[in-house]
Order: sequence, then structure tokens, then C-alpha cells
Amino acid sequence: MKNSISLEGLEFFAYHGFFEEERKIGNKYGVDITVDTNFSKAAEEDNLDNTINYMELFEIIKKHMDISTKLLETIGQNIVNDIYNKWTNNVLNVKVVIKKFNPPIGTICSFSSITIEQ
Repeated sequence: MKNSISLEGLEFFAYHGFFEEERKIGNKYGVDITVDTNFSKAAEEDNLDNTINYMELFEIIKKHMDISTKLLETIGQNIVNDIYNKWTNNVLNVKVVIKKFNPPIGTICSFSSITIEQ
């Protein structure tokens, strides 16, 4: 059985970007994440230890959003790696989307984004 746990619409103000100026002034970012797992045992036993704790999931994301990084791709991959390392036997798939609002491309753009699914 495959179930999923998601956090959607997370917002952060962080200091990421390829250009040094971006890392100085910061920007608003969004994160959506879905972790496929099997939480049927947790549901049957009403036991948080048998599922992905979304508070701990958030802490993993926050940790990486707090580290100034040049590439969103690096942040996304580090999040995915930490999730697989923490819940080695419970994770079937992870999909993370990171959005950079108002990217500096010289025109109006709501956001740029990267998606990693693994």
C-alpha cells in the first residue's frame, strides 16, 4: 500500500542565489513536498513512530532553507537525501518543489522553480 504525506505552500525568506547580491538581500521562497510511504500500521495502531512525522519533515526543510546556497537544485537534493537517511525503511518516493519568487530575470515572473522526484 502506498500513502503520502505532504507539506504544501511552505514559505521562507532566505538568502539563496547564484549571484552574491542575491545572497545578501534575500528573497521569498516556497516549498512543496510529498513523501510516499506506507502508514497503514501507524493508522491501525495510532502510533506516530510508524509514519513520517511532518514536524520533523518541516525541520529538515527549514534546516536547508536556512543555509545560504547558490543553487535551488542543491537545496532540493540535500532535502531528499536527509529524508531518505532519516526514514530509511519508510520512504518510497520523495517529490520536492522549490520556488523562488520574483527571480531576477529582467521581466515580470511570479516564480522560478525546480522539482526533484526520486
